[in-house]
Amino acid sequence: MTTHKTGTREEWLKARLDLLEAEKAHTRQGDVLAQRRQALPWVRIDKGYRFDTDAGNASLRDLFGGRSQLLVYHFMFGPDYKAGCPSCSAIADGFNGFAVHLAQHDVALWAVSRAPLAKLQAYKKRMGWSFPWASSYAGDFNFDFNVAVTEEQQRKGGTEYNYQRNHPLNAKEVPPPILEFATTCGTDWAGFSRDRPGMSAFALEDDTVYHTYSTYARGLDGIWGMYPWLDRAPKGRNEQGPWWRRHDEYGAR
Repeated sequence: MTTHKTGTREEWLKARLDLLEAEKAHTRQGDVLAQRRQALPWVRIDKGYRFDTDAGNASLRDLFGGRSQLLVYHFMFGPDYKAGCPSCSAIADGFNGFAVHLAQHDVALWAVSRAPLAKLQAYKKRMGWSFPWASSYAGDFNFDFNVAVTEEQQRKGGTEYNYQRNHPLNAKEVPPPILEFATTCGTDWAGFSRDRPGMSAFALEDDTVYHTYSTYARGLDGIWGMYPWLDRAPKGRNEQGPWWRRHDEYGAR
């Protein structure tokens, strides 16, 4: 027998209508937040970032592919990783479908990682993905957008992530999920933690590229496709630590 509160259809409908008002308020607030994102001042990008892509070496401007807007997902796949981050992989599972529609609405969608292109291509084939993925290997792009740190920065601390200063991390402070994820990526916790997830938005206007927005950590919830579904499931997220895997690592159920 269920331990959850039960009731009549009439009681359910009354509670549902009360919730609907809160949901509508949440939606309206989300619209306001979206407008505030779009109203942020744009920052001109003068640095000549270069990337390795399937089509060859490319500039940040090239990634727009003739469109005026570019969305970049900062995918955690460091140079010494053997496989991409499981969390980033779960997020990226939705990109194939989204990229097609975004491209028809003047928006290019790319993933960018620090691993060499050959590693990204092999992992992309394994995952069955078709969205564009560029390597920023040996470049400053990930560092400048606060999704990567050097070994020295990691030791000394004081780097920025999610608009906060970070202190040095030692082995005793590393959460167990980080240790687990590092192992699945074929690296240690320090190597795994030198890359971080995030997304950034850019605009191209009058042949000039501008940085318009970046978000990190839980700011990525909105593009993590499984979570909006789980938030509407009877038991919600129902989490006690990371439960997800790469989609080809789940056992049969």
